[in-house]
Amino acid sequence: GSQYCSIDYQSEILKHGALISMSGKGNCYDNAIVETFFKTLKSELVWRTIFLTRQDAENAIGRYIDSFYNPVRRHSSLDFISPAAY
Repeated sequence: GSQYCSIDYQSEILKHGALISMSGKGNCYDNAIVETFFKTLKSELVWRTIFLTRQDAENAIGRYIDSFYNPVRRHSSLDFISPAAY
């Protein structure tokens, strides 16, 4: 994690208009939500699909996120409603 504290890295993030978000050292919950998302994405789409090209994979992942994961898929951490409904 120390690479994310570097001045060069933080300057690049700010240059692109992103917000820097870091918690304290050793916080094991930092990545829990995004790790859960990627595990879900892989198990529900990626591991079940053969992509012929990188573009096919990008399109399928975009559709999964925009057409299913955010508007439809229920999340236990959101009282079993979708992120869009939340």
